[in-house]
Parts: sequence; structure tokens; C-alpha cells
Amino acid sequence: MPPSDELAKLTIFGALAGIAALAAVGVVVSPNAVRSALCLIANFFALAFLYFTLNAELLGITQVIVYTGAIMVLFLFVIMLLNLGAAHLLREPPDLLKKAIGILLGLVLFGMIGSQVLRPLATITATTSPDDYGSPQAVGRALFTTYVWPFEVASVLLLIGIVGSIMLAKRKI
Repeated sequence: MPPSDELAKLTIFGALAGIAALAAVGVVVSPNAVRSALCLIANFFALAFLYFTLNAELLGITQVIVYTGAIMVLFLFVIMLLNLGAAHLLREPPDLLKKAIGILLGLVLFGMIGSQVLRPLATITATTSPDDYGSPQAVGRALFTTYVWPFEVASVLLLIGIVGSIMLAKRKI
């Protein structure tokens, strides 16, 4: 049985993971685009706090600043620009067969992904992380050596998103 301090950390981690999972479900299930974006903000904050519980303070602060701040401002700008709030007026009545097939395929996909995730997790043994885990130096070293290509691809994708939103805004004016 783990000590009470570890049990408290594990409880906090589980609660934050549950909040993140529920917020992620809210993003997908919510029919209103603005509410879906608000659920995404809650998910980003829960993930940031999860990083803090894992002693990765730099990643947690980056999660709040970059995703919850900058990216969500961009998402909300696009939602307001495209007027996605009135989408419920255009909706057709649901087709029950399509809904049942979608739920069935979703459950199959969930099972396949779960089986691929749970099998490797069962073989993991507990190890200690290095002393500089999550520090700005370690993150910078990994980001600009091992992960420089994905880092650059992500920056180009963000640039494409910004240019696309400007082009959409220009078309309406």
C-alpha cells in the first residue's frame, strides 16, 4: 500500500485525468461550437495541471500559454468568423441507422486503440526519471536535437492555419 502522500498524488492525478477525459468527450459531443471550444479550454487546463503533477512545470506552463491562450483565441476567432453558432438551424433529423453504425464503429475503434495501448502499458516497470526531467534545459535539448523536424512541421501547420483564416476573412469582406 502506497504512503498517504503518494495516495493523495495518485488521487489528484486520477481526478485531473477524469476531468480531462470528460472535457474531451464534451468537445466531441457538444452540438454548439462555442461550448465545444470551452470544453477544449477545460481539457487544456486539466492537461496542464496533469503536467504539474508529473513535475514537468515547463510543459504545464507552455500548455497554458500556447494552447489555452494562443491556439484557443485562434479557434474562437474562426468560430465567430464562420458563424458556427447558428448550425443547429440547418441540422437535419438524425438517421437512426447511421447513428447506430457510427456508435458501433466508434466502439470497435475504441477497443482497437485500447488493446494497442493497454498491452504495452502492462509491460512497463517503475523507473525513476532523471533529475533534470521537465526542466527547460532538458526540454530545449530534446526539442532542438531529437524533435527538431516535428517542431518545424508544427510551426508550418500553424502558419498555414493563420493564412487560411485570413483568406476566409478576406473573402467575406
